[in-house]
Amino acid sequence: MTTSTRGASAPAVLVLEDGRTFRGRAYGAVGETFGEAVFSTGMTGYQETLTDPSYHRQVVVMTAPHIGNTGVNDEDPESQRIWVSGYVVRDPARTPSNWRSRRSLDEELTAQGVVGISGIDTRALTRHLRERGAMRVGIFSGAAVADEATLLAKVQAAPQMKGADLSGEVATAETYVVPAIGTKKFTVAAIDLGIKGMTPHRMAERGIEVHVLPATATAEDIYAVDPDGVFFSNGPGDPATADHPVSLMQAVLERSTPLFGICFGNQILGRALGFGTFKLKYGHRGINQPVQDRTTGKVEVTAHNHGFAVDAPLDAPSDTPFGRAEVSHVCLNDNVVEGLRLLDRPAFSVQYHPEAAAGPHDAAYLFDRFVSLMEGQRA
Repeated sequence: MTTSTRGASAPAVLVLEDGRTFRGRAYGAVGETFGEAVFSTGMTGYQETLTDPSYHRQVVVMTAPHIGNTGVNDEDPESQRIWVSGYVVRDPARTPSNWRSRRSLDEELTAQGVVGISGIDTRALTRHLRERGAMRVGIFSGAAVADEATLLAKVQAAPQMKGADLSGEVATAETYVVPAIGTKKFTVAAIDLGIKGMTPHRMAERGIEVHVLPATATAEDIYAVDPDGVFFSNGPGDPATADHPVSLMQAVLERSTPLFGICFGNQILGRALGFGTFKLKYGHRGINQPVQDRTTGKVEVTAHNHGFAVDAPLDAPSDTPFGRAEVSHVCLNDNVVEGLRLLDRPAFSVQYHPEAAAGPHDAAYLFDRFVSLMEGQRA
């Protein structure tokens, strides 16, 4: 990514790897950027989306037409920076209006060097991505704009998401501790593969002291904190490249320590159990995805951000090296696996975001389910 100063009046062009282009105006920083074009269906929560490490190296297209209405505050970021490679909106807010707002979204994107584009038909772009699939894209503005053949060649030379090993680029370099709120009941070792700030907070609310460890942590590092449970976080990239997290999770499963994974952590559990993973055509992103908990029959509205999924049988439990496993949750839109559960060991995972930042709180019970696993193991 190369950027220069803010220039909302500068011309901009978005170029997809299949050659389709959209012309608009610069939004945020001026320059050029590359990534995988994906769309998010959330009408709110753009600040959490921008700061979610799982969006590393992705250019996010917002399907809601009006973005930036509530500005940017200092309370809602899910990490220390914006992680998206680029940002695409139709009608940016002219003047933000919210009592917590400290600056406009345009100003924040500019300050963090995020190249964006506005004034394009995001509905047409989203329909194109649904039909053709997520693909590489470039955004060019100001002096970076050139003839389309030159820009297309740049886009086609950019790295693809399939085969990308990215969790180490977004994870913490040093272990840190999020203390329990109120009385401490449990200790959890959380492997940071791109963790969002609200996730350890949700555990802390339940009396859990969370030790957040780097993606490079070893089994010795995990058990040095004497954990009651182990958590594997969300994160970016292709799970097929995540050999170290997979072997690390297998070490945890061997010891039957209560285990909970979300998003990337769900894919890691799938691989650890011997299932394959695959890239979805255009993924699930947004805060309105319907998922059924097959253990209760309840349908939840959930927050998603994933372009890969686990390939596991939906119709019956499977035998794995760690006992029987079953698909516990499924997406009602396309029958994609949204959760796994071991029947003979205390381990489960989901493909979505129960921490609800942003998003509905339908899945908050999953943190309570994790607590129940740890209580059962302690008993």
